[in-house]
Amino acid sequence: MRASPATSCSITGRIEQYLRLMRVDRPVGTMLLLWPTLWALWIASRGRPDPNILVIFIVGVFLMRSAGCVVNDYADRDMDPHVERTRDRPLAAGRVSNLEALLLFAVLCCAALALVLTLNYLTVMLSLVGAFWTVIYPFMKRFIPFPQLFLGFAFSWGIPMAFSAQTGAVPGVAWVMLAANMAWVMAYDTMYAMSDREDDLAIGVKSTAILFGRQDRLIVGCCQLLTLVLLVLVGVVESLNHYYYFSLLTTGVFFLYQQWLIRDREARACFRGFLNNTWSGASIFLGLVLSYLS
Repeated sequence: MRASPATSCSITGRIEQYLRLMRVDRPVGTMLLLWPTLWALWIASRGRPDPNILVIFIVGVFLMRSAGCVVNDYADRDMDPHVERTRDRPLAAGRVSNLEALLLFAVLCCAALALVLTLNYLTVMLSLVGAFWTVIYPFMKRFIPFPQLFLGFAFSWGIPMAFSAQTGAVPGVAWVMLAANMAWVMAYDTMYAMSDREDDLAIGVKSTAILFGRQDRLIVGCCQLLTLVLLVLVGVVESLNHYYYFSLLTTGVFFLYQQWLIRDREARACFRGFLNNTWSGASIFLGLVLSYLS
């Protein structure tokens, strides 16, 4: 029996809203989560990652970023309608119910768990910690002035997981990379928060953009510098070549451009600065690939 056109449109419409809730139409977050995971896989494998592990991590990043977006919108369901940039999100606009959001979150987490269960025991245990960071981050902005720190853990946890999956252990260099990525997350998510600062102040949401005040650009710059210094240390420990260091130089240029974008703290320019970080992560990954190929 063929479904009626009205039913087909209804199903298509629901799927479209679920995809929007997962931010499939805005892949920048997925890329910012994926780049450091790929850095770790390439270093852990000396440029030759296991194809199965590579696919699992790429799909897993997509699933967990999507789950994070869903739980974030659920946590912010009463605040997003009051923020210009977020008021049209499916949950805030009432096009998706709270129950639907929770069920979608559960499905995404179960799919990610099914993938990780094919990996070794240590990686499975680490994944549970990662899931914890994913769930608690959206609620931190209500209670602590630096929720970006929790996002840093959530967006960096793929690094020790990648090392664990590829090698069965988490060496010291993985934690240096995690620290570098946390500094990077602190920088770019503060830019993101700078674009929402006025709305966040009005509704009582906490962020590093508010905490840092007029020192925001300086602290973002310090986080960017710390990111580069720690990544140089990674290069020294791993004996990477000039391609990698050139990629760090290129990333430094991107960071300078972002500083220029946020110079007046104008909301749209700050958001553009945040988006530009996709190129920073891509630059470092390209440097790693070329370093191991040469």
